[in-house]
Amino acid sequence: MSVHGEPSFRESVDLMFNRAVRHLDLSPGLEEKIRVCNSTYTVRFGVRLRGAIHTFTGYRSVHSEHMEPVKGGIRYALSVSQDEVEALAALMTYKCAIVEAPFGGSKGGLCIDPRQWDAHELEQITRRFAYELIKRDLINPSQNVPAPDMGTGEREMAWIADQYARMNTTDINARACVTGKPPHAGGIQGRVEATGRGVQYALREFFRHAEDKAKAGLSGGLEGKTAIVQGLGNVGYHAAKFLSEEDGVRIVAVIEHDGGVVSESGLDIEDLRQWITQNRGVRGYPRATFVENGASLLEAPCDILIPAAMEGVIHRGNAANVKAPLIVEAANGPVTFGGDEILRRKGVVIIPDMYANAGGVTVSYFEWVKNLSHIRFGRMQRRQEEARHELLVQELERLSADKGLGWTLSPGFKERYLRGAGELELVRSGLDDTMRGAYNAMREVWHGRNDVEDLRVAAYIVAISRVAQTYQSKGL
Repeated sequence: MSVHGEPSFRESVDLMFNRAVRHLDLSPGLEEKIRVCNSTYTVRFGVRLRGAIHTFTGYRSVHSEHMEPVKGGIRYALSVSQDEVEALAALMTYKCAIVEAPFGGSKGGLCIDPRQWDAHELEQITRRFAYELIKRDLINPSQNVPAPDMGTGEREMAWIADQYARMNTTDINARACVTGKPPHAGGIQGRVEATGRGVQYALREFFRHAEDKAKAGLSGGLEGKTAIVQGLGNVGYHAAKFLSEEDGVRIVAVIEHDGGVVSESGLDIEDLRQWITQNRGVRGYPRATFVENGASLLEAPCDILIPAAMEGVIHRGNAANVKAPLIVEAANGPVTFGGDEILRRKGVVIIPDMYANAGGVTVSYFEWVKNLSHIRFGRMQRRQEEARHELLVQELERLSADKGLGWTLSPGFKERYLRGAGELELVRSGLDDTMRGAYNAMREVWHGRNDVEDLRVAAYIVAISRVAQTYQSKGL
Protein backbone atom coordinates (compact mmCIF):
# COMPACT_ATOMS: atom_id res chain seq x y z
CA MET A 1 0.00 0.00 0.00
CA SER A 2 1.11 3.58 -0.60
CA VAL A 3 1.68 6.20 2.09
CA HIS A 4 -1.77 7.57 1.32
CA GLY A 5 -3.47 4.24 2.07
CA GLU A 6 -3.96 3.49 -1.61
CA PRO A 7 -3.21 0.46 -3.76
CA SER A 8 0.28 0.15 -5.21
CA PHE A 9 0.98 1.45 -8.70
CA ARG A 10 0.60 -2.06 -10.12
CA GLU A 11 -2.67 -2.60 -8.28
CA SER A 12 -3.94 0.80 -9.46
CA VAL A 13 -3.37 -0.18 -13.09
CA ASP A 14 -5.28 -3.43 -12.49
CA LEU A 15 -8.16 -1.58 -10.79
CA MET A 16 -8.42 0.84 -13.72
CA PHE A 17 -8.32 -2.16 -16.06
CA ASN A 18 -11.18 -3.74 -14.08
CA ARG A 19 -13.25 -0.55 -14.30
CA ALA A 20 -13.02 -0.66 -18.07
CA VAL A 21 -13.28 -4.39 -18.74
CA ARG A 22 -16.74 -4.48 -17.13
CA HIS A 23 -17.97 -2.69 -20.26
CA LEU A 24 -16.63 -5.42 -22.57
CA ASP A 25 -17.98 -8.87 -23.34
CA LEU A 26 -14.80 -10.90 -22.84
CA SER A 27 -14.54 -14.44 -21.54
CA PRO A 28 -13.01 -14.65 -18.03
CA GLY A 29 -10.03 -16.53 -19.46
CA LEU A 30 -9.23 -13.93 -22.13
CA GLU A 31 -9.75 -11.10 -19.64
CA GLU A 32 -7.23 -12.69 -17.27
CA LYS A 33 -4.76 -13.33 -20.10
CA ILE A 34 -4.79 -9.65 -21.06
CA ARG A 35 -4.55 -8.41 -17.47
CA VAL A 36 -1.65 -10.48 -16.13
CA CYS A 37 2.03 -9.79 -16.70
CA ASN A 38 3.55 -12.61 -18.75
CA SER A 39 6.99 -12.63 -17.16
CA THR A 40 9.52 -10.54 -15.25
CA TYR A 41 13.22 -11.23 -15.32
CA THR A 42 15.34 -10.03 -12.39
CA VAL A 43 19.09 -9.74 -12.84
CA ARG A 44 21.79 -9.01 -10.29
CA PHE A 45 25.23 -8.37 -11.68
CA GLY A 46 28.53 -7.06 -10.42
CA VAL A 47 30.77 -4.40 -11.95
CA ARG A 48 34.23 -3.50 -10.67
CA LEU A 49 34.24 0.24 -10.08
CA ARG A 50 36.47 2.48 -7.95
CA GLY A 51 38.51 -0.48 -6.78
CA ALA A 52 35.54 -2.54 -5.55
CA ILE A 53 32.78 -4.78 -6.90
CA HIS A 54 29.36 -3.11 -6.89
CA THR A 55 26.25 -5.25 -7.35
CA PHE A 56 23.26 -3.82 -9.20
CA THR A 57 19.69 -5.10 -9.52
CA GLY A 58 17.75 -4.70 -12.75
CA TYR A 59 14.44 -5.84 -14.23
CA ARG A 60 12.88 -6.49 -17.61
CA SER A 61 9.16 -7.22 -17.56
CA VAL A 62 7.05 -8.46 -20.48
CA HIS A 63 3.37 -7.79 -19.98
CA SER A 64 1.88 -8.95 -23.29
CA GLU A 65 3.20 -10.68 -26.38
CA HIS A 66 -0.02 -10.42 -28.38
CA MET A 67 2.27 -8.61 -30.84
CA GLU A 68 6.02 -8.85 -31.13
CA PRO A 69 8.45 -7.33 -30.57
CA VAL A 70 7.42 -6.01 -27.21
CA LYS A 71 8.29 -2.38 -26.52
CA GLY A 72 9.09 -0.31 -23.46
CA GLY A 73 11.69 1.96 -21.93
CA ILE A 74 14.48 1.35 -19.45
CA ARG A 75 14.59 3.69 -16.48
CA TYR A 76 17.44 4.35 -14.06
CA ALA A 77 16.21 5.29 -10.58
CA LEU A 78 16.56 4.15 -7.00
CA SER A 79 12.76 3.74 -6.87
CA VAL A 80 12.77 0.99 -9.52
CA SER A 81 11.06 -2.19 -8.31
CA GLN A 82 9.36 -5.23 -9.78
CA ASP A 83 5.94 -3.75 -8.93
CA GLU A 84 6.72 -0.49 -10.73
CA VAL A 85 8.23 -2.16 -13.80
CA GLU A 86 5.24 -4.52 -14.18
CA ALA A 87 2.79 -1.60 -13.89
CA LEU A 88 4.68 0.34 -16.53
CA ALA A 89 4.85 -2.73 -18.80
CA ALA A 90 1.06 -3.08 -18.58
CA LEU A 91 0.62 0.59 -19.46
CA MET A 92 2.92 0.06 -22.45
CA THR A 93 0.66 -2.71 -23.77
CA TYR A 94 -2.37 -0.43 -23.66
CA LYS A 95 -0.39 2.57 -24.91
CA CYS A 96 0.84 0.74 -28.00
CA ALA A 97 -2.69 -0.50 -28.68
CA ILE A 98 -4.26 2.95 -28.37
CA VAL A 99 -1.88 4.44 -30.99
CA GLU A 100 -1.90 1.25 -33.11
CA ALA A 101 1.84 0.64 -32.84
CA PRO A 102 2.38 -3.08 -33.60
CA PHE A 103 4.06 -3.93 -30.30
CA GLY A 104 3.35 -5.75 -27.08
CA GLY A 105 4.16 -4.08 -23.77
CA SER A 106 7.41 -4.33 -21.84
CA LYS A 107 9.46 -2.24 -19.42
CA GLY A 108 12.86 -2.31 -17.81
CA GLY A 109 14.60 -0.67 -14.93
CA LEU A 110 17.86 -0.53 -13.02
CA CYS A 111 18.05 0.39 -9.32
CA ILE A 112 20.66 3.11 -9.58
CA ASP A 113 21.08 6.84 -9.10
CA PRO A 114 22.82 7.81 -12.35
CA ARG A 115 24.05 11.07 -10.77
CA GLN A 116 26.34 9.08 -8.47
CA TRP A 117 28.43 7.74 -11.34
CA ASP A 118 30.52 9.42 -14.03
CA ALA A 119 29.96 8.77 -17.75
CA HIS A 120 32.58 6.03 -18.07
CA GLU A 121 31.24 4.18 -15.02
CA LEU A 122 27.66 4.47 -16.31
CA GLU A 123 28.77 3.03 -19.63
CA GLN A 124 30.30 0.00 -17.90
CA ILE A 125 27.14 -0.53 -15.84
CA THR A 126 24.85 -0.07 -18.85
CA ARG A 127 26.83 -2.44 -21.07
CA ARG A 128 26.83 -5.14 -18.41
CA PHE A 129 23.08 -4.72 -17.81
CA ALA A 130 22.51 -4.89 -21.58
CA TYR A 131 24.69 -8.01 -21.83
CA GLU A 132 22.55 -9.79 -19.20
CA LEU A 133 19.36 -8.93 -21.12
CA ILE A 134 20.70 -9.52 -24.64
CA LYS A 135 21.92 -13.05 -23.95
CA ARG A 136 18.36 -13.94 -22.89
CA ASP A 137 16.77 -12.27 -25.96
CA LEU A 138 15.28 -9.59 -23.71
CA ILE A 139 16.85 -7.09 -26.10
CA ASN A 140 16.34 -8.13 -29.70
CA PRO A 141 15.01 -6.31 -32.83
CA SER A 142 12.29 -8.92 -33.35
CA GLN A 143 11.48 -9.77 -29.73
CA ASN A 144 12.10 -6.94 -27.24
CA VAL A 145 13.01 -3.36 -28.13
CA PRO A 146 13.80 -0.96 -25.26
CA ALA A 147 13.83 2.86 -25.37
CA PRO A 148 14.83 5.69 -23.00
CA ASP A 149 12.87 6.45 -19.87
CA MET A 150 13.51 8.42 -16.70
CA GLY A 151 17.25 8.62 -16.04
CA THR A 152 18.28 7.38 -19.50
CA GLY A 153 18.59 9.00 -22.90
CA GLU A 154 20.25 8.84 -26.30
CA ARG A 155 23.68 8.10 -24.82
CA GLU A 156 22.55 4.99 -22.93
CA MET A 157 20.59 3.73 -25.95
CA ALA A 158 23.69 4.11 -28.16
CA TRP A 159 25.70 2.04 -25.66
CA ILE A 160 23.03 -0.68 -25.63
CA ALA A 161 22.82 -0.74 -29.45
CA ASP A 162 26.60 -1.06 -29.70
CA GLN A 163 26.65 -3.85 -27.10
CA TYR A 164 23.99 -5.74 -29.05
CA ALA A 165 25.95 -5.32 -32.31
CA ARG A 166 29.12 -6.64 -30.64
CA MET A 167 27.26 -9.74 -29.47
CA ASN A 168 25.37 -10.25 -32.77
CA THR A 169 27.89 -9.38 -35.45
CA THR A 170 25.88 -10.86 -38.35
CA ASP A 171 22.52 -9.32 -37.51
CA ILE A 172 21.89 -6.79 -40.30
CA ASN A 173 19.03 -5.28 -38.26
CA ALA A 174 21.11 -4.81 -35.12
CA ARG A 175 20.35 -1.08 -34.90
CA ALA A 176 16.64 -1.87 -34.50
CA CYS A 177 17.33 -3.57 -31.15
CA VAL A 178 16.65 -0.30 -29.31
CA THR A 179 15.08 3.06 -30.12
CA GLY A 180 15.80 6.57 -28.87
CA LYS A 181 19.34 6.46 -30.25
CA PRO A 182 21.16 9.62 -31.40
CA PRO A 183 20.47 10.40 -35.10
CA HIS A 184 24.11 9.70 -36.03
CA ALA A 185 23.82 6.22 -34.47
CA GLY A 186 20.67 5.10 -36.26
CA GLY A 187 18.16 7.27 -34.42
CA ILE A 188 15.50 9.48 -35.95
CA GLN A 189 14.92 13.22 -36.00
CA GLY A 190 12.26 14.28 -33.51
CA ARG A 191 12.61 11.37 -31.07
CA VAL A 192 13.93 13.43 -28.13
CA GLU A 193 11.03 15.86 -28.35
CA ALA A 194 8.45 13.19 -29.21
CA THR A 195 6.68 12.66 -25.87
CA GLY A 196 6.41 16.39 -25.17
CA ARG A 197 5.31 17.03 -28.74
CA GLY A 198 2.68 14.33 -28.34
CA VAL A 199 1.31 16.11 -25.25
CA GLN A 200 0.98 19.27 -27.34
CA TYR A 201 -0.83 17.41 -30.14
CA ALA A 202 -3.12 15.73 -27.59
CA LEU A 203 -4.14 19.12 -26.17
CA ARG A 204 -4.63 20.57 -29.63
CA GLU A 205 -6.96 17.72 -30.52
CA PHE A 206 -8.91 18.08 -27.27
CA PHE A 207 -9.41 21.80 -27.93
CA ARG A 208 -10.76 21.09 -31.43
CA HIS A 209 -13.95 19.65 -29.91
CA ALA A 210 -16.40 22.08 -28.27
CA GLU A 211 -18.25 19.24 -26.54
CA ASP A 212 -15.06 18.03 -24.86
CA LYS A 213 -13.99 21.51 -23.76
CA ALA A 214 -17.44 22.07 -22.30
CA LYS A 215 -17.05 19.00 -20.07
CA ALA A 216 -14.02 20.72 -18.53
CA GLY A 217 -15.79 24.09 -18.36
CA LEU A 218 -13.38 25.55 -20.91
CA SER A 219 -13.97 27.41 -24.17
CA GLY A 220 -11.97 28.91 -27.01
CA GLY A 221 -8.56 27.69 -28.09
CA LEU A 222 -5.25 27.11 -26.32
CA GLU A 223 -4.21 30.75 -26.80
CA GLY A 224 -4.19 32.51 -23.42
CA LYS A 225 -4.82 29.39 -21.32
CA THR A 226 -2.77 29.04 -18.15
CA ALA A 227 -0.84 25.87 -17.29
CA ILE A 228 1.21 24.46 -14.42
CA VAL A 229 3.89 21.87 -15.25
CA GLN A 230 5.19 19.42 -12.67
CA GLY A 231 8.65 18.24 -13.72
CA LEU A 232 10.76 20.06 -16.29
CA GLY A 233 12.63 17.00 -17.49
CA ASN A 234 12.63 15.95 -21.13
CA VAL A 235 8.84 15.52 -21.39
CA GLY A 236 7.76 18.50 -19.30
CA TYR A 237 10.31 20.81 -20.90
CA HIS A 238 9.30 20.05 -24.48
CA ALA A 239 5.57 20.12 -23.71
CA ALA A 240 5.89 23.49 -21.93
CA LYS A 241 8.19 24.91 -24.62
CA PHE A 242 5.95 23.97 -27.55
CA LEU A 243 2.71 24.98 -25.83
CA SER A 244 4.07 28.38 -24.77
CA GLU A 245 5.98 29.23 -27.95
CA GLU A 246 3.60 27.82 -30.58
CA ASP A 247 0.13 27.81 -28.97
CA GLY A 248 0.21 30.85 -26.70
CA VAL A 249 -0.27 28.91 -23.45
CA ARG A 250 0.98 30.83 -20.40
CA ILE A 251 3.06 28.57 -18.13
CA VAL A 252 2.43 30.19 -14.74
CA ALA A 253 4.26 27.68 -12.53
CA VAL A 254 6.82 24.89 -12.74
CA ILE A 255 7.35 22.33 -9.98
CA GLU A 256 10.73 20.65 -9.52
CA HIS A 257 12.32 18.35 -6.94
CA ASP A 258 13.64 21.27 -4.85
CA GLY A 259 10.52 23.46 -4.95
CA GLY A 260 8.51 25.45 -7.45
CA VAL A 261 8.57 28.80 -9.23
CA VAL A 262 5.57 31.00 -10.04
CA SER A 263 5.07 33.88 -12.46
CA GLU A 264 1.55 35.06 -13.29
CA SER A 265 2.86 36.76 -16.44
CA GLY A 266 4.28 33.45 -17.67
CA LEU A 267 7.66 31.73 -17.34
CA ASP A 268 10.35 31.76 -20.01
CA ILE A 269 10.74 27.99 -20.31
CA GLU A 270 14.03 28.06 -22.21
CA ASP A 271 15.59 30.42 -19.66
CA LEU A 272 14.28 28.37 -16.72
CA ARG A 273 15.54 25.13 -18.27
CA GLN A 274 19.05 26.60 -18.57
CA TRP A 275 18.93 27.68 -14.93
CA ILE A 276 17.87 24.19 -13.81
CA THR A 277 20.65 22.59 -15.87
CA GLN A 278 23.28 24.88 -14.34
CA ASN A 279 21.95 24.87 -10.77
CA ARG A 280 20.30 21.42 -10.51
CA GLY A 281 16.99 22.91 -9.44
CA VAL A 282 14.76 25.98 -9.49
CA ARG A 283 15.89 27.43 -6.17
CA GLY A 284 17.32 30.92 -6.64
CA TYR A 285 15.81 31.48 -10.09
CA PRO A 286 15.70 35.30 -10.27
CA ARG A 287 12.79 35.83 -12.66
CA ALA A 288 10.00 34.15 -10.67
CA THR A 289 8.76 33.67 -7.11
CA PHE A 290 10.19 30.61 -5.38
CA VAL A 291 7.83 28.31 -3.45
CA GLU A 292 9.52 25.98 -0.96
CA ASN A 293 6.72 23.40 -1.00
CA GLY A 294 6.55 22.82 -4.75
CA ALA A 295 3.89 20.12 -4.46
CA SER A 296 1.45 22.72 -3.14
CA LEU A 297 1.39 24.26 -6.61
CA LEU A 298 -0.47 21.19 -7.85
CA GLU A 299 -3.41 22.78 -6.05
CA ALA A 300 -2.92 26.28 -7.52
CA PRO A 301 -5.50 27.74 -9.93
CA CYS A 302 -4.84 27.15 -13.65
CA ASP A 303 -6.66 25.92 -16.76
CA ILE A 304 -4.38 22.97 -17.49
CA LEU A 305 -2.33 20.90 -15.04
CA ILE A 306 0.48 18.88 -16.63
CA PRO A 307 2.11 16.33 -14.28
CA ALA A 308 5.18 15.28 -16.25
CA ALA A 309 7.47 13.50 -13.78
CA MET A 310 6.75 10.67 -11.35
CA GLU A 311 3.72 8.49 -10.76
CA GLY A 312 1.34 9.05 -7.86
CA VAL A 313 1.77 12.81 -7.37
CA ILE A 314 -2.00 13.41 -7.34
CA HIS A 315 -3.64 11.17 -4.78
CA ARG A 316 -6.36 10.91 -2.14
CA GLY A 317 -4.46 13.37 0.02
CA ASN A 318 -4.50 16.28 -2.43
CA ALA A 319 -6.93 15.48 -5.29
CA ALA A 320 -9.84 17.29 -3.61
CA ASN A 321 -7.79 20.51 -3.59
CA VAL A 322 -6.80 20.41 -7.27
CA LYS A 323 -8.38 23.41 -9.00
CA ALA A 324 -7.42 22.74 -12.62
CA PRO A 325 -10.46 21.66 -14.68
CA LEU A 326 -8.22 19.76 -17.13
CA ILE A 327 -5.32 17.43 -16.33
CA VAL A 328 -3.00 16.04 -19.00
CA GLU A 329 -1.02 13.03 -17.78
CA ALA A 330 2.35 13.61 -19.42
CA ALA A 331 3.95 11.18 -16.94
CA ASN A 332 3.05 7.53 -16.40
CA GLY A 333 0.46 7.10 -13.64
CA PRO A 334 0.67 10.58 -12.06
CA VAL A 335 -2.90 10.24 -10.73
CA THR A 336 -3.55 7.33 -8.37
CA PHE A 337 -6.69 5.24 -8.49
CA GLY A 338 -8.05 6.97 -5.37
CA GLY A 339 -7.13 10.40 -6.70
CA ASP A 340 -8.81 9.57 -10.00
CA GLU A 341 -12.08 8.73 -8.23
CA ILE A 342 -12.09 12.08 -6.39
CA LEU A 343 -11.28 14.07 -9.52
CA ARG A 344 -13.99 12.32 -11.55
CA ARG A 345 -16.58 13.17 -8.89
CA LYS A 346 -15.45 16.81 -9.09
CA GLY A 347 -15.93 16.81 -12.87
CA VAL A 348 -12.25 17.26 -13.70
CA VAL A 349 -11.41 15.99 -17.19
CA ILE A 350 -8.26 13.85 -17.37
CA ILE A 351 -6.50 13.13 -20.66
CA PRO A 352 -5.00 9.77 -19.63
CA ASP A 353 -1.34 8.81 -19.68
CA MET A 354 -1.71 5.86 -22.03
CA TYR A 355 -2.74 8.36 -24.71
CA ALA A 356 -1.22 11.70 -23.66
CA ASN A 357 2.38 10.48 -23.38
CA ALA A 358 2.26 7.99 -26.26
CA GLY A 359 4.29 10.30 -28.52
CA GLY A 360 7.50 8.61 -27.44
CA VAL A 361 6.50 5.09 -28.43
CA THR A 362 4.92 6.37 -31.64
CA VAL A 363 8.16 7.96 -32.83
CA SER A 364 10.07 4.94 -31.52
CA TYR A 365 7.92 2.90 -33.90
CA PHE A 366 8.99 5.20 -36.74
CA GLU A 367 12.64 4.77 -35.72
CA TRP A 368 12.30 0.97 -35.60
CA VAL A 369 10.74 0.99 -39.09
CA LYS A 370 13.55 3.24 -40.33
CA ASN A 371 16.18 0.87 -38.92
CA LEU A 372 14.54 -2.16 -40.54
CA SER A 373 14.16 -0.41 -43.91
CA HIS A 374 17.75 0.92 -43.77
CA ILE A 375 16.78 4.29 -45.30
CA ARG A 376 15.82 7.61 -43.77
CA PHE A 377 12.35 9.00 -44.30
CA GLY A 378 12.09 11.45 -47.18
CA ARG A 379 15.21 10.33 -49.01
CA MET A 380 13.38 8.84 -51.98
CA GLN A 381 10.63 11.41 -52.55
CA ARG A 382 11.76 14.79 -51.19
CA ARG A 383 13.36 16.23 -54.35
CA GLN A 384 10.62 14.83 -56.57
CA GLU A 385 8.11 16.61 -54.34
CA GLU A 386 10.02 19.87 -54.71
CA ALA A 387 10.23 19.50 -58.49
CA ARG A 388 6.47 18.90 -58.77
CA HIS A 389 5.70 21.95 -56.64
CA GLU A 390 8.14 24.02 -58.71
CA LEU A 391 6.22 23.12 -61.88
CA LEU A 392 2.98 24.35 -60.34
CA VAL A 393 4.48 27.64 -59.12
CA GLN A 394 6.12 28.27 -62.51
CA GLU A 395 2.82 27.65 -64.29
CA LEU A 396 0.98 30.08 -62.00
CA GLU A 397 3.65 32.73 -62.58
CA ARG A 398 3.48 32.16 -66.36
CA LEU A 399 -0.31 32.50 -66.40
CA SER A 400 -0.10 35.69 -64.37
CA ALA A 401 2.43 37.20 -66.77
CA ASP A 402 0.69 36.02 -70.00
CA LYS A 403 -2.79 37.15 -68.93
CA GLY A 404 -1.66 40.32 -67.19
CA LEU A 405 -3.37 39.23 -63.97
CA GLY A 406 -0.77 40.83 -61.72
CA TRP A 407 -0.69 37.92 -59.29
CA THR A 408 2.13 37.93 -56.76
CA LEU A 409 2.91 35.21 -54.27
CA SER A 410 2.99 36.34 -50.65
CA PRO A 411 6.46 36.77 -49.09
CA GLY A 412 8.05 33.48 -48.11
CA PHE A 413 5.26 31.37 -49.63
CA LYS A 414 7.31 30.17 -52.58
CA GLU A 415 10.24 29.09 -50.43
CA ARG A 416 8.02 27.29 -47.91
CA TYR A 417 5.86 25.62 -50.57
CA LEU A 418 8.80 24.42 -52.64
CA ARG A 419 10.64 22.87 -49.70
CA GLY A 420 10.00 19.13 -49.63
CA ALA A 421 9.37 17.41 -46.30
CA GLY A 422 12.47 16.12 -44.54
CA GLU A 423 12.64 13.47 -41.85
CA LEU A 424 11.69 15.79 -38.99
CA GLU A 425 8.64 17.17 -40.81
CA LEU A 426 7.50 13.65 -41.73
CA VAL A 427 7.97 12.42 -38.15
CA ARG A 428 5.92 15.32 -36.77
CA SER A 429 3.25 14.77 -39.42
CA GLY A 430 3.04 11.07 -38.57
CA LEU A 431 2.87 11.79 -34.85
CA ASP A 432 0.14 14.42 -35.32
CA ASP A 433 -1.92 12.00 -37.43
CA THR A 434 -1.46 9.23 -34.86
CA MET A 435 -2.49 11.42 -31.91
CA ARG A 436 -5.55 12.67 -33.79
CA GLY A 437 -6.65 9.16 -34.75
CA ALA A 438 -6.16 7.79 -31.24
CA TYR A 439 -8.05 10.66 -29.61
CA ASN A 440 -11.01 10.27 -31.92
CA ALA A 441 -11.13 6.52 -31.22
CA MET A 442 -11.35 7.35 -27.50
CA ARG A 443 -13.92 10.13 -27.80
CA GLU A 444 -16.11 7.94 -30.00
CA VAL A 445 -16.43 5.57 -27.03
CA TRP A 446 -16.59 8.44 -24.50
CA HIS A 447 -19.50 10.15 -26.21
CA GLY A 448 -21.04 7.15 -27.92
CA ARG A 449 -21.78 5.06 -24.82
CA ASN A 450 -23.88 6.26 -21.89
CA ASP A 451 -22.07 3.96 -19.47
CA VAL A 452 -18.60 5.44 -20.17
CA GLU A 453 -18.03 8.47 -17.99
CA ASP A 454 -14.46 9.55 -18.74
CA LEU A 455 -11.60 9.42 -21.20
CA ARG A 456 -9.53 6.98 -19.14
CA VAL A 457 -12.20 4.27 -19.24
CA ALA A 458 -12.70 5.02 -22.95
CA ALA A 459 -8.97 4.65 -23.58
CA TYR A 460 -8.80 1.33 -21.72
CA ILE A 461 -11.85 0.05 -23.63
CA VAL A 462 -10.26 0.89 -26.99
CA ALA A 463 -6.90 -0.59 -26.00
CA ILE A 464 -8.25 -3.78 -24.38
CA SER A 465 -10.57 -4.38 -27.34
CA ARG A 466 -7.66 -4.17 -29.77
CA VAL A 467 -5.49 -6.51 -27.69
CA ALA A 468 -8.42 -8.95 -27.38
CA GLN A 469 -8.99 -8.93 -31.14
CA THR A 470 -5.33 -9.79 -31.72
CA TYR A 471 -5.46 -12.69 -29.24
CA GLN A 472 -8.71 -13.94 -30.75
CA SER A 473 -7.17 -13.90 -34.22
CA LYS A 474 -4.46 -16.22 -32.82
CA GLY A 475 -7.15 -18.67 -31.69
CA LEU A 476 -7.33 -17.76 -28.00
